[in-house]
Order: sequence, then structure tokens, then C-alpha cells
Amino acid sequence: MDVDGKMGNALASTSGSDGHTPESLRTLAAYLEISLEEGKCVVVMRRGTDLCSVLVGDPADEDGKLTDHGTISAGVVDELLKRTHVGLNRITVDDQTYRFFRSFTLISDVGAVVFTPA
Repeated sequence: MDVDGKMGNALASTSGSDGHTPESLRTLAAYLEISLEEGKCVVVMRRGTDLCSVLVGDPADEDGKLTDHGTISAGVVDELLKRTHVGLNRITVDDQTYRFFRSFTLISDVGAVVFTPA
């Protein structure tokens, strides 16, 4: 909330200098679609210096399993972190608007970025 007690909304940049949606936001949108279908979160964890694992599930559910959905480059994740921020975000990709909450957590002592559809 801001100083006036209102919840702020962030509008992530959805186009690059050439007017096209950056690949990082297209990638996030694809994973958000999966998470919406499953009613879960997108969880991104760094695996080495060049790759990050993408999982879908609820990291707060200790009994639930996170489903592996592949890997993406650390460069794409770095760009995602630059184009979004902790808290509520809104992006538009191909006329579809996605609202999500970005947060951080630890899973087995490894830092993870969590994108929760809102």
C-alpha cells in the first residue's frame, strides 16, 4: 500500500524499443497460462549460472509437489526481474492482460521467485 492507504498497481513494460513484446514477458505469460489452468504459482529457481528451473505448484504447501516445466536461461529471468517488481504487477501480452504478485521464498534452502496469479 502507498502512503494514502491505496494499493498501487504496477504496469510492467510490455514492449521493447522496437514496439514488440519482449521474449521474457512472452515466456512469463506462457507459464502464467499453465499456472492459471492448474490454479497454482509459477516458481523460478536458479540452477547453476546459466539456467533456471521453472516449476508450477504451491511452494507454501509442504505436502504438495512442484511440477517441473523445464528450464529457461538466466538471462531471461534477469530480464523478467528487471521488468517486474515485488508485489502486484500487470502485463499485457498479445491483448491478454495478466495480473500477478511477485514474491520470493526459500525451497530446500534455495532462493526462488514466485509469480502468483492475482
